[in-house]
Amino acid sequence: MTPTTLRPPAVAGMFYPADPAILARDVAQFLKGAVSPAPTFSPKAIIVPHAGYIYSGRTAAAAYARIAALKGTITRVVLLGPCHRVAVTGVAIPSATVTHFATPLGDIALDRTALDALLDLSGIVSSDAAHAQEHSLEVQLPFLQTSLGDFQLIPLAVGRTSVDDIAQVLDQLWGGPETLIVISSDLSHFHDYAAANQIDGATVAQIASLQPLTSFDQACGALPINGMIEIARRHGMTIELLERCNSGDTAGDKSRVVGYAAFALYEAAHDGVDAALGHALLVRARNAISAQFHQYPQAEPAHPALAAPGATFVTLTQNGALRGCIGSLEAHRDLEQDVRANALAAALRDPRFLPLSATELAHTRVEVSLLTAPQALQFTDEADALRQLRPMIDGVIFVAGNARSTFLPQVWEQLPEVQQFMAHLKQKAGLPANYWSPAVKLYVYQVQKWKEPEPPDSMH
Repeated sequence: MTPTTLRPPAVAGMFYPADPAILARDVAQFLKGAVSPAPTFSPKAIIVPHAGYIYSGRTAAAAYARIAALKGTITRVVLLGPCHRVAVTGVAIPSATVTHFATPLGDIALDRTALDALLDLSGIVSSDAAHAQEHSLEVQLPFLQTSLGDFQLIPLAVGRTSVDDIAQVLDQLWGGPETLIVISSDLSHFHDYAAANQIDGATVAQIASLQPLTSFDQACGALPINGMIEIARRHGMTIELLERCNSGDTAGDKSRVVGYAAFALYEAAHDGVDAALGHALLVRARNAISAQFHQYPQAEPAHPALAAPGATFVTLTQNGALRGCIGSLEAHRDLEQDVRANALAAALRDPRFLPLSATELAHTRVEVSLLTAPQALQFTDEADALRQLRPMIDGVIFVAGNARSTFLPQVWEQLPEVQQFMAHLKQKAGLPANYWSPAVKLYVYQVQKWKEPEPPDSMH
């Protein structure tokens, strides 16, 4: 039997209580005090601070309260934090002899199979020294134990490395709903209260719009944060700011503070799962059109995803017949701006239709589709490409020189056969139905979609 080798707690009694009963009580109180309305779907990743609990425990708890309902579902945690004690080139994993990390609340088993497989990637190093005194990872463990119960841990101490290497690690470890990613980072360090608020406000806005950080002065964990941002953009994720403060708000002197923030990141949901986001988008789409006719707008509910980059299509129908459809294939502006602009374009500037009139709006149904980032399809010929397309799931972008067209996944409802679907897609691009060339490129994407109810005064 292989002997158990522990990485013992290094900062118990300093960053958090060493007494198990007191630690359990304190963490439970932080979680109970967290203001956490139930999210419409579950976080895939969280960003949390790693200072002493009296300073940042409240902020961290805002994120951990979001995952407490996933106890029993999440069985593996990928934990990344910056190296503070030991200089490391690359991302450090514990050596093969380490099988558990310990806290006063008990031992946590490492996912040694996943850790050992990481050694095949560039930028991964084995270093017990990097983990021995590192607090950025350790302070998260009691919160994870309390929130999730039993789970396996993949601890990664991030040193000097590239964002691409971090993204590669996250891609390999992504998994499904059983896997949670935790990014550990504080914000600015040792500015006065007013300066810190200004710096951290700008940093939080960058993270909330999924824009990479440019300096370690913004966050000590800028590298793991940027790796997460890179992956979030690739996966079409949304991000929510849960709480922000600094040590001057909790237990510290206001003349020299450290900033903290907690975020949750969500994968693109399947059709209609995020009802709150769908409602927020539909209302904004209709209001954008209504404003052109000076009609009274609906109240617009807030949603954290609206501030992040997003790509939408807005489709208008009347009695089931298309009345306009315009959209974005890639995220190039905030989701809120994108859905408003595309709604207006679908109503007034679709070249296939006359501009929508004020009298038509009442019996026009609005549908919004939120797109994931397009992914290039790899194929050898047209038959190979057609075999890979997934009816009712994939939206497809067709590119041949200057010819370009797309069909949303909804189009499979009218064109369920792949050959027929592709033929019409080519014709939409202005090419013959039987056209093919080795230069053809195809990209696929998926959507979340939401429709308004049928207008009560639809014309029949």
